[in-house]
Amino acid sequence: MSAWRKCLLPLVPVYAAGLARKNARFDSGRARPRKLAWPVISVGGLSAGGAGKTPFVILLAQLLAEHGCAVDVLSRGYGRKGSRAERVEATGDAAADAERFGDEPLLIARRAGVPVYVGAERYEAGLLAEQAPQKEADSSRREAEGSRQRLHLLDDGFQHRRLARSVDIVLVTRRDLQDRLLPAGDLREPLLSLRRADILVAREEEGAEVEQAARRVLGDAMPLLWRVKRSVRIPGQCNAQPSRPLAFSGLARPADFAESLRAAGLQPAETVEFRDHHRYTAEDMRSLVARAKAAGADSFVTTEKDAVKLNAPMSAVLEAVGPLAIATLSLELIDAEAAMLALLQRVLR
Repeated sequence: MSAWRKCLLPLVPVYAAGLARKNARFDSGRARPRKLAWPVISVGGLSAGGAGKTPFVILLAQLLAEHGCAVDVLSRGYGRKGSRAERVEATGDAAADAERFGDEPLLIARRAGVPVYVGAERYEAGLLAEQAPQKEADSSRREAEGSRQRLHLLDDGFQHRRLARSVDIVLVTRRDLQDRLLPAGDLREPLLSLRRADILVAREEEGAEVEQAARRVLGDAMPLLWRVKRSVRIPGQCNAQPSRPLAFSGLARPADFAESLRAAGLQPAETVEFRDHHRYTAEDMRSLVARAKAAGADSFVTTEKDAVKLNAPMSAVLEAVGPLAIATLSLELIDAEAAMLALLQRVLR
């Protein structure tokens, strides 16, 4: 833990007490979550970011659609301007769209191919989603859609207890097992909170460690454990020798991006890190170009989450120096067929 986070250790008990009071209200029934008409599958994590929730939501939406479900995603849209509920619709201006809807909802809508709704109150976003089929102009399509099981996926929903859910899926990483509660660390909840989870998700290489730690805490209350395999694909122009790209990203855990590039056999000339959910500007592009020239870089590489925030003029500034490659993180759910069967049984139970 860095020195500046250590100085916040005295505030951890204050945070923990507030968290305990909030959870006690829901656990005792004094606070009641609001319920939507369609089942809700929550996907969340213990940490403030970096567990891979967004790519997992994309994967789960695709798998559920393949199994005949009509799926939408409900998201807060972290960092977006405005709070009212609305459907994510790309206008062609990436920077403006990311500002309006949030970078992650925009990426989910682009990759998952399902409707995505954002709102400060996820319940309001869910109501909007449930009204959409009634407004479908094509009656034959409305009838076909109506015969499918409708589901909401609640993005980053483990701590959002104001909305009722049928299933809680929680991503857990090795780093979570070694972390501390906010504000000294990045954990929003302790491991003991996993007793509310129905399914845990761990990276394939961390599965045994996560399972062992969870069993120590939860004992017989251990939920199902899914494992996912992560892979990063980088376009060919970045792999061509002797390519020396400048890598840049705005992530909660930028070290994961750097590690994934190395695992893919790419050695960046320099790595530039921005704050998570950073909104890029023209000045940022000029700075990246200057740093690329100083480092002898001949191209750029970034993440999908960052790329959705770059409009055409921004990309053009970079591409005047060298090609811009987008590293795509994909997940594969191990034994997906059995996992989907178990999930749908829980949802429909």
